[in-house]
Amino acid sequence: MKTLSIHDFPIPANLRAAAVLVPVFRDAAGELQVVMVRRTAFGVHGGQLAFPGGKPEPHDAADLWATARREAFEEIGLPTTSVALLAALPAVPMPSGFRISPFLGRIERPAAWQRQASEVDEVLEIPLRHLVAPATHTEEIWELPGWPGPRQVPFYRVGPEGNYPLWGASYRIIQPLLPRLLAGEWAF
Repeated sequence: MKTLSIHDFPIPANLRAAAVLVPVFRDAAGELQVVMVRRTAFGVHGGQLAFPGGKPEPHDAADLWATARREAFEEIGLPTTSVALLAALPAVPMPSGFRISPFLGRIERPAAWQRQASEVDEVLEIPLRHLVAPATHTEEIWELPGWPGPRQVPFYRVGPEGNYPLWGASYRIIQPLLPRLLAGEWAF
């Protein structure tokens, strides 16, 4: 019997809105870097890599771009004035019941990241060249609690010694974006 893909999970009919910022900057050496967070160990996404983001709040005025910037400020201390919108990316519907609206933003990197310790264990700056290296991308069969059976999961190995899998929604957001970023579609 063929192993199902992680993309074979059913998507609920009524999805709740969420937004994330995909923060990208060029470092002092001129290399493109993407900023991600590693979530704290609690909750359904505990320990996973993610882009800063979350659910809209009333004062976001139903503007998911505002949600993404607010969440980035709350989670990693990125001032909203340090983010320039480059693109609203295609929404990603998830089996968890959310429709994630990702926004690509060129950022001015702060002198130091100010992570929200209750939600973020670590802020990572990941070179895009690392993500496109063939040895970084892989697939494995996983079976996590709550899953109806094993699934083939594509992911990138990132972090110290490549011990953090970048998978799920974050993978679905960054994977089609990589060639566009490296082709220079947006100015940095």
